[in-house]
Amino acid sequence: MERGGYAADLLYRRAGKLIPSDAALAQELVFGVLRRRAQLDFLLLPHVAKPLAKLDIEILTALRMGVYQLQFLERVPPHAAVSESVSLARAARKSSAAGMVNAVLRKTIATGPLPAWPDRATALSMPEWILRRWEQAFGAERAAGLAEAFLQKPDVYTRLPKGRAVSDYPDLELAETDVPGCRTVLKGNPRAAGLLQSDIGSQWVGTLLGARPGDEVLDLCAAPGNKTAVVAETGRIAAACDANFQRLLAMPDKVFPRVQLDATRPLPFRRTFSRILLDAPCSGTGTLGRNPEIRWRITPEKLREFPPIQRAMLRNALELLAPEGVLVYSTCSLEIEENENIVDVVCHDYEVEMARRMPGVSPGDGFFAAVIRKTSGPR
Repeated sequence: MERGGYAADLLYRRAGKLIPSDAALAQELVFGVLRRRAQLDFLLLPHVAKPLAKLDIEILTALRMGVYQLQFLERVPPHAAVSESVSLARAARKSSAAGMVNAVLRKTIATGPLPAWPDRATALSMPEWILRRWEQAFGAERAAGLAEAFLQKPDVYTRLPKGRAVSDYPDLELAETDVPGCRTVLKGNPRAAGLLQSDIGSQWVGTLLGARPGDEVLDLCAAPGNKTAVVAETGRIAAACDANFQRLLAMPDKVFPRVQLDATRPLPFRRTFSRILLDAPCSGTGTLGRNPEIRWRITPEKLREFPPIQRAMLRNALELLAPEGVLVYSTCSLEIEENENIVDVVCHDYEVEMARRMPGVSPGDGFFAAVIRKTSGPR
């Protein structure tokens, strides 16, 4: 992950070889360390002789994993957390640092309540510049609520195939949600049962298109296909498109045509579509609970890269929207520049309804969606 990968993708590929209890512990360690990194570094700092940034990344990771277990996990014995972290240092061929890892972690063994955090960025384990942005956009209370929600372990959601009932999956315990067809997984592994696993917000976006049996749907930026699967329940996917060929190939359902394209350029279709889904590439700040590494990677400069891409894609998509058609523009970003501002600039001649799902208020990740209707066409 430190070399650019995403924790959820890596765990999905690699933890499948583990027994369920070990896979669950691996997931808890990886996501817990990423969510609480600022807090863990604060706890480590007094006991390390040099700045943490100067430690080898393997050693810093072992220390973070160790102190996370010592401070936040009750079922891992302290001696096991320390000894396993020392073993990790040796396995990474950093035996010279094994003694330091042992000494530092023994000093951080929990002996009472956690200390008072020095600032809100540490208390919420969120970069201060992100907190300031959210405070300006949504107010101080909502900004803090977002960050607090992103410290929690996200719920797992799934979707039953058409014609199947909850009783068909005795190994799962499922509960209904406010999104039609979406279920919260209270117990069990939906992927092991052959079911789609996707966030409730992602499924919500798929339902907003309102695709009917006669509708042919153009799905731009379709991979990995979670929203595509929801839309395909009622509409026909005329083309599932994405810029990444390998991600297109990895999509689970191969019944519909797939097209590799760059949606920022004029689209290669000679017809219009009654339904278009544009789930645009974005900063992903609505998914910091499920993808916690994003908070440590995103920068103000990186945020500015997305709006020009999003505007170009939306303009191109609207060119193919049939009269009386519906286009849904969505992101998993919380940033106004990627959401309301994009729609306001591009869609002033269309009928538009905008909505958000906000972590801490609505269950699941943060999502923005605009339902755009072509009633009379652009002037």
